[in-house]
Amino acid sequence: MTDTLFPAGLSDVADKYDTIFCDVWGVIHNGRKAFGPACDALVKFREDGKRVVLITNAPVPKAQVIHYFDRLGVPEAAFDDCASSGDATRNILKARSDEKIWRLGADEGWEHDRFLYEGLDLTFTEPEDASILLCIGLRDQGKDHPDDYREELGLAVASKLEMICANPDKQVRIGGELYWCAGALAEIYEEQGGSVVYPGKPHAAIYDLAREKTAALGGVTDPARCLCIGDSPTTDIRGANHQAMDSVYVGTGLKDEFENFEGEVRALFAEHAVNATYAMPGLKW
Repeated sequence: MTDTLFPAGLSDVADKYDTIFCDVWGVIHNGRKAFGPACDALVKFREDGKRVVLITNAPVPKAQVIHYFDRLGVPEAAFDDCASSGDATRNILKARSDEKIWRLGADEGWEHDRFLYEGLDLTFTEPEDASILLCIGLRDQGKDHPDDYREELGLAVASKLEMICANPDKQVRIGGELYWCAGALAEIYEEQGGSVVYPGKPHAAIYDLAREKTAALGGVTDPARCLCIGDSPTTDIRGANHQAMDSVYVGTGLKDEFENFEGEVRALFAEHAVNATYAMPGLKW
């Protein structure tokens, strides 16, 4: 395992890569506004004909991921395409459309969860009649805690429902606050002996989708020429490690300022048994 480098900006290493797979929430925006320097860095990377495919664990299709970009200030010039956990989940649901599904955490909130399964002609039912548990998130992100769901999840485990976790992230930062996501419920489910399918990072399905989109753009998919950028050691960086791709860890998903960024990053990587090729407090050119 090579030691993490701390470049001043993306421009220090950009010549080594032809394609970037870039996380969205926590890297280019925080749910309230875009991170200007991060967006500018991606725009500059693309100026030489290189490709940027956004890769996000948002449990919605691509159209909903980018729908809010103009409002947040994310420019179209910052990316070529987008692969979402929502689209990877839809592919799995299509293949299992003959099964009965119990939805957990479906709502009409910020991400409008109905887009995840809209138009797929699926059969939704109560837990006792289902064979699949589609976990989209907590019912109330602002008030609920994952531990509140232990008993309910335990009953689903006892019924041998396979969980499809539409968003493997455990938490997401919205503005200055952290909110729980479906990945936190999936962790409890596995602790209790349940089986979980993860379409999103750090698992293979979403990277396969990102490579398909890159190839369709005429871009390079050789892992040695692809760079993954993200703010989560357990999803973004671990996913890059599994795919044998170099990676950049950025700290903007956690907080705005660091007293000892290098020290905190090394401790974080040791805690989660991952390693990023590079790290910077925030993505910039």
